[in-house]
Amino acid sequence: MPAGYSLKSLAELFDLPDLPKTGRDRLVVAAVELFYRNGFQAVGIDQVIDKAGVTKTTFYKHFESKDDLMVAAVHRRDEWESAAWARAVRKKVGEDPVAQLLGVFDVMDLWFNDPDFRGCLFINTAVEFPNPHDPVHEAAAVHKRNARNGWRDQARAAGITDAETFADEYTLLFEGALILRQAHGRNDAARLARAAVERLIKAHRPARAKR
Repeated sequence: MPAGYSLKSLAELFDLPDLPKTGRDRLVVAAVELFYRNGFQAVGIDQVIDKAGVTKTTFYKHFESKDDLMVAAVHRRDEWESAAWARAVRKKVGEDPVAQLLGVFDVMDLWFNDPDFRGCLFINTAVEFPNPHDPVHEAAAVHKRNARNGWRDQARAAGITDAETFADEYTLLFEGALILRQAHGRNDAARLARAAVERLIKAHRPARAKR
């Protein structure tokens, strides 16, 4: 366990999404949960409508098809998860950009060892919809691109000069940890990746930035 690593729970760090206030919100929130747990193809519109507690009329008032709902669900998960990760990392390690680059993997370690872990929704989405031009695939790809670019910006704040290359290599470690956990069942994948990120940061920061 890394020095200074606290045992704050994943639920405490991530918080719960805001409660849905409208029929559309209830449908999207229900869809996110069902799609994450069961996959997109296995879940029908009627299941989402039943879980949301709305009528078919309400569904078709807001969505033309299941495809539209799937895109909306991925976007909603993107909005919530991006904010939740940023908030969780700040709670754990504060505002220092180097600590935050490492703190991502501390939070990931809690996620990997949570009983509700079902893999990465965005990887799952890209696998179920492999065509890069599919709107559902593209919604997942937007999340991944934004995450990579966010790490690039953090790298710049941390004094890393070649932030673009660093972001690519950091993303490889992040995504690799997801695959090691999801496909290989390695609960320690985030800790392994964290050690590699420490070496990556040392390799990319100029000497004056390390003082």
